[in-house]
Amino acid sequence: MKKLFLPLCILLLMSGCKKSELEAVNSPAAKTVSEYKVAEDAYQVAPPKEMTEKLLPEVNKSPQSQIPSKKIDTITKKVIKNGNMRIQVGDIKKAQNQVGDIIKKNDAYIQNEQFQNTDTDDNLDLVIRVPHKNFDVLVNSFSDGVGSVLAKNISSDDVTEEYTDISIKLANKKIYLEKYRDMLKNASTTKDMIEIQETIRQLEDEIDVAEGRLRFIDDRVNYSTLNLSLYKEKVRSSSTSKVGFGSRFADSVTEGWNSFISFLLGIISFWPYLLIIPLIIFLWRKWKAGRTKNN
Repeated sequence: MKKLFLPLCILLLMSGCKKSELEAVNSPAAKTVSEYKVAEDAYQVAPPKEMTEKLLPEVNKSPQSQIPSKKIDTITKKVIKNGNMRIQVGDIKKAQNQVGDIIKKNDAYIQNEQFQNTDTDDNLDLVIRVPHKNFDVLVNSFSDGVGSVLAKNISSDDVTEEYTDISIKLANKKIYLEKYRDMLKNASTTKDMIEIQETIRQLEDEIDVAEGRLRFIDDRVNYSTLNLSLYKEKVRSSSTSKVGFGSRFADSVTEGWNSFISFLLGIISFWPYLLIIPLIIFLWRKWKAGRTKNN
């Protein structure tokens, strides 16, 4: 009997422990703790999408106070094309008229014009601005029929990355500017007002610089630049020149006379030194006379 009683007690004790564990698991407190752990594991804080979310004050991070970011338009590819051409022509005036006709046909214009006439050649330098789509046609037109192309250099500069970077930073600066203007309205002390106003001034200056840079890039992209130089060499040799003997004789006489005048003017320029010669002679004679008297 004693042998059967001991196993029965152990069995009843194990059944009571399992029942208490089951009740503990199903209790409201256990359910609350389990739900809290699940919620804690599922909750994750998303990182800020914009740099502005990190830097703005905590009071401005509520959904009601958030200013939506300005949408940046899709930026197309930005390529700046420039070129340099040097063309040898037989007649500067005729070539200039041909260039003018080509410029008008391609809706271009002359930004700068400079002419030089030297003893050896004539040079007409033009800075031409042409719409981007007509640049290649303009260059090909100058290559055909105007003269002999001595040099040509065409370059393309892709500034899409720079333009995009400036545009994004500009949009962010405008958001900051609006935030600081709102902060200025709520500033409570004079010190805060002065600091906020200084920050606003700096942001406005940076925005002006960025907008100016974007306008400059747009201008260079929309209108390409071509530096065109028309060159006519003056040949004065007797075998190739059409200038006769009389003209060359007159030129020689003129050059000789100019050389003589230059020599004469050079001597005259030494007139202060000529005044020293009589003084030297006077001192030498006086010294010689005194030496003779002593003897």
